[in-house]
Amino acid sequence: MKLGKKFGFIALLMSFIFVLGACGQTGLGNNKSTSTEVTKKDAKDLNIGVSLSTTNNPYFVAMKDGLEKSASTQGLTLKLSDAQDDAARQANDVQNFISQKVDAILINPVDSDAIVPVIKDANAANIPVILIDRGSNGGEVLTTVASDNVEAGKMAAEFAVKELGEKAKAFELSGVPGASATVDRGKGFNDIAKAKLSVLSSQSANFDRAQALNTTQNMIQANKDVQVIFAQNDEMALGAAQAVKSAGLTNVMIIGIDGQPDAHKAIKAGEMTATIAQQPAKMGEIALQAAIDHYQGKTVEKQTVSPIYLVNKDNADQYEW
Repeated sequence: MKLGKKFGFIALLMSFIFVLGACGQTGLGNNKSTSTEVTKKDAKDLNIGVSLSTTNNPYFVAMKDGLEKSASTQGLTLKLSDAQDDAARQANDVQNFISQKVDAILINPVDSDAIVPVIKDANAANIPVILIDRGSNGGEVLTTVASDNVEAGKMAAEFAVKELGEKAKAFELSGVPGASATVDRGKGFNDIAKAKLSVLSSQSANFDRAQALNTTQNMIQANKDVQVIFAQNDEMALGAAQAVKSAGLTNVMIIGIDGQPDAHKAIKAGEMTATIAQQPAKMGEIALQAAIDHYQGKTVEKQTVSPIYLVNKDNADQYEW
């Protein structure tokens, strides 16, 4: 074969391979892509899976009630699972929803990293995912419905500084490690506290009242001169209030986040000082409406922010769930 013909043959062969490769890429891309087209459905025809991090917490019970009430009003089918603060259990629950081919999955993540693989599995199955109260660190979601947790932590710290002055001695009780609410509330609080408060100790009590009681008792043994305790949720704040009372301490400011009924009672009784109130039932309602809007062809915003309020003795009758 002459040199010119040889190069011509090679060029022709390479072109043929390129065309085959391009066709192969197109086919694989279509298999992996998430369809942007939505088959419209009425609310009553929707089958929605919901995975809550736990129902062993009044905050998430209120969220569950909001979801169930909204589902009943809209006439849709709701399948609800409780992960019991176990990330592996939650992953299994979500996988079950994917296998059942639900129309959408609403998730309140236990852990913002651990939830990513199953969100991606839902993406591959073209099932929309909506997050409630907590975010994820990966995967595609239709929207995240949550309060501004960074702002909530910041509000708590600013309230402490305003009431006690700078360099007041503080404890921090943090939530479940890895949960976005834990990270964000801690960030908001510490952005202010590191400069304007004296944080004596910061420990996790996993958003749990009993753990917070034990943890705070240990913290108090080491530092009886604490002036303010910031707990990243009301359950821990209520546990801290028990510990403070048991230790015979007075004039210790206790601030929580959530605005649950027991916190309102404790504020009125003078056992807690304040809480940053959220609206979990409303979050559930908004999340469910986002799924309905999606199947009606409406635009759904990537972030939906639910308002928060600082509640103390002066306004404890307001902002109740």
